Amino acid sequence: MRGYHAGAMSDHNPSDIPARERSAGDPAEQSDGTPARQSHRGAGWFVTIFVFVLIAGATLAGGGTVMLHRAYSDPGPLAADISVVIPRGASGQAIAATLVDVGVAADTRLFAIALRFLAPERPLRAGEYAFAARISLRDVVAKLQAGETVVRRMTVAEGLTTREVLELISMTEGLAGSLPEASELGEGVLLPETYHFSLGDARVDLVARMTTARDAALARLWGARKAGLPLATPKEALILASIVERETGVPEERGRVAGVFINRLTRGMRLQSDPTVAYGLANENGPLDRPLRRADLEVDHPYNTYVHRGLPPGPIANPGLASIAAVLNPAETDDLYFVADGTGGHAFARTLAEHNRNVARWRRIQREQRAR
Repeated sequence: MRGYHAGAMSDHNPSDIPARERSAGDPAEQSDGTPARQSHRGAGWFVTIFVFVLIAGATLAGGGTVMLHRAYSDPGPLAADISVVIPRGASGQAIAATLVDVGVAADTRLFAIALRFLAPERPLRAGEYAFAARISLRDVVAKLQAGETVVRRMTVAEGLTTREVLELISMTEGLAGSLPEASELGEGVLLPETYHFSLGDARVDLVARMTTARDAALARLWGARKAGLPLATPKEALILASIVERETGVPEERGRVAGVFINRLTRGMRLQSDPTVAYGLANENGPLDRPLRRADLEVDHPYNTYVHRGLPPGPIANPGLASIAAVLNPAETDDLYFVADGTGGHAFARTLAEHNRNVARWRRIQREQRAR
């Protein structure tokens, strides 16, 4: 009868290095909050100390503090918005050089002085940062200390197979590492949703988040299910939800489509769902790439719900929250049939005679569409 975008913001712990002991030469913390390896300080460090002495002298002479604060708070030199990656383990000097190179900061020595005297409380953190045009040095330092990294997003549509979801993850920029095989994970184990991640996050970690989210959602909805459903386990609910997901793309129909299948299961009728047949005929190269034929409905495979009664052996896709909820709390209906109506939705029927009229109408629409 009928699925890129691309962020998770880190919440790191402050460095254990006391503020009075930390300098601009200290390395940026890693994304897990662990300070990176210290880098050696060269001659540039002595130049910085010399500048510190000059600034201190200027302050004693009067006016130096005002000038420093003004340079720290005034709009910076950046001409246009930019994204900058601060690598793990980068020293304060290296960070300053990077920011000057891309135009975020005007001077490496000013950055070091500001970090030393005006913002010594927290270390700088690695990651991908978005800086707006004319951002002040004060705001630059605040971002780096707070770890306000760029939030990336990836949306997984409902009804995709596990193979299709893994392909989407593999093509998403900003993620790192390999992925498991679809056969290792199984079908229906990933929850379609919008996921946030940071640059460099591992693909396997994102997959783990998807499976954890699926487990939590299924457990929650199973606990709130309607009494008397012909579904013995959460897995059976997931299987039926995957069929509902593939049968209709109209949100308002999910509950009614689920109600039809619940009625058929209760009466011992075959589900007769086209998407289950198509899933069973798919091969290792992907889903079936042609319309179903009448002969396909007679092919004996475990997922053919025209041949076998009850549910197929497993899900045929990754259903979303709405389809799982629809199966566990279906609409109250006497309908036993539905067929496409030519508008993207379906015509429902309580009797076979009424259904046959709806089928005839749909076939007429198909003929008219092919004749155009």
